Amino acid sequence: MKTVTIVCDGSSLGNGQAASRAAAVALLGYKGVWRAVGEYLGCATNQQAEVAAAALGLESLREPCSVQLFSDSRYVVETMSGRFRRKTNHEWWTRLDQAAGRHQVKWQWLRGHAGHLVQEAADKAARTIAGSGQVDDEVLAVAIDKVGTFGAAELDGSVGG
Repeated sequence: MKTVTIVCDGSSLGNGQAASRAAAVALLGYKGVWRAVGEYLGCATNQQAEVAAAALGLESLREPCSVQLFSDSRYVVETMSGRFRRKTNHEWWTRLDQAAGRHQVKWQWLRGHAGHLVQEAADKAARTIAGSGQVDDEVLAVAIDKVGTFGAAELDGSVGG
């Protein structure tokens, strides 16, 4: 099984309002090579965008993998680790469950907005896509350019509690 690193982030501009615009982005790393995937979600909350970002990253894998998935969302990490109960957003969790089902996933929390290179690139791309209302390949390319050849081992030192 290939070992893949995913760093994902969701963004909802106008979170909780009827006119919110949300997006999800996942950066996938394998042997120092990164690729980015994004999805414009339309009207969704920040929590829904965070769940969608994790699902998007896992859905993008072409074969079953061993995955270290990093998210700045305790909601996602704690729920998928079995420490939080699912009270809402059931259709979003179903998507994530289906995406995670064929992989071996280690869910890890990464402090957001703390200057971490890969997380900041995912965050900026998600905010940009949410703001524009569409996935732009150039936005994803900029995120990959910022990441360069950042290795998974460097992520381990950034993981929060």
